[in-house]
Amino acid sequence: MGAANSPALNVAMVGYGFMGAAHSQGWRVAPRFFDLPREPRLSVIVGRDAGRAAAAATKFGWDEVETDWRRVIERDDIDLIDICSPGSSHAEIAIAALNAGKHVLCEKPLANTVAEAELMAEAAEVAARSGVYAMVGFSYRRVPAITFARDLVAQGRVGDIRQVRAQYLQDWLVDAQGPMTWRLDKEQAGSGSLGDIGAHAIDAVQFITGERLESVSGILHTFVTERPLLGESVGLSGTASSEYGRVTVDDVAMFTGRLSGGALGSFEATRYATGRRNALRLEFSGSEGAIAFDLERMNELEFYDGRDAAGEQGFRRILVTEPEHPYMAAWWPTGHGIGYEHPFSHQVRDLVTDIAEGRQPRPSFADGLQVQRVLAAVETSATTGSAWTTIGGEA
Repeated sequence: MGAANSPALNVAMVGYGFMGAAHSQGWRVAPRFFDLPREPRLSVIVGRDAGRAAAAATKFGWDEVETDWRRVIERDDIDLIDICSPGSSHAEIAIAALNAGKHVLCEKPLANTVAEAELMAEAAEVAARSGVYAMVGFSYRRVPAITFARDLVAQGRVGDIRQVRAQYLQDWLVDAQGPMTWRLDKEQAGSGSLGDIGAHAIDAVQFITGERLESVSGILHTFVTERPLLGESVGLSGTASSEYGRVTVDDVAMFTGRLSGGALGSFEATRYATGRRNALRLEFSGSEGAIAFDLERMNELEFYDGRDAAGEQGFRRILVTEPEHPYMAAWWPTGHGIGYEHPFSHQVRDLVTDIAEGRQPRPSFADGLQVQRVLAAVETSATTGSAWTTIGGEA
């Protein structure tokens, strides 16, 4: 049954910043390019500041504005709650929404603590028994080149994976006089580079390999411990004041890990990698081949086939723009690349399809909980100085 014969999926989104913009794009564009079983409707945008929320609603195409997410959850005409607010709010909103019978899409990382994530996963498991589903927004899974890499590994094209190298490198905090933001406050964000971008690297590695991290050994460091607060009269960009706020999160996270299939991995997440804007770099070395990916060249995948003749071996560049590649048949002619925003449309396609077909969307809240346990284990290892910390408990 197509969308024309099905009820609309009425969406309320909590938050309207960077992720709110990306999610709005996904909800708006997906039904124009994919044949969805239900038509998403951008019904309500929620923000504490009514004026800014109204401006975001106009800009992104939402029908209504609300300042209290609780009132939205109480409404019978809302089917799904999309959570794009800071991590400190995820658990309360998601659990209330699931208990009220609303589907939930929640941005990563799932929560600020393992305890919160456990409660969210439990609520999601209970709700799923009644056909109410929850998904965590690890959007990079739906970059076509990353999904294609997963497919190659699953097909055995690289053999047994022995080593993994994962880096997520950004540089937007290099300026020590850059202003304080909620992402630098542990109470709101949970962690710094580790949870903000390291979570993406962890999920991507586990998604591509089909394996899970079982133990880690890590180090965390903060380079700049104080940053200027924004002035009281703040525009969208803000102006720095003479007062400083304390940075309570990590600036860089580095750790090694053991995966369930026996592979060893090295991981790095930093927002201090001068000159690297958004470089999620992944490399998988196997017994029969290898794969390499860099998000700054997101339409490309490097593939090394160890079965080639010795004189022909080498990494080859695959332009992941063919209709045979994941998601790409819906977009442009061969060779025409896609951008950062497209995986959010892919996320909507998969989520709406799974909901309509009564199937648990992935990554589930249980998947998000597992990533949260990895984050906590890295923090434990860094804090205690232990050589290895087992995921979900002390080594």
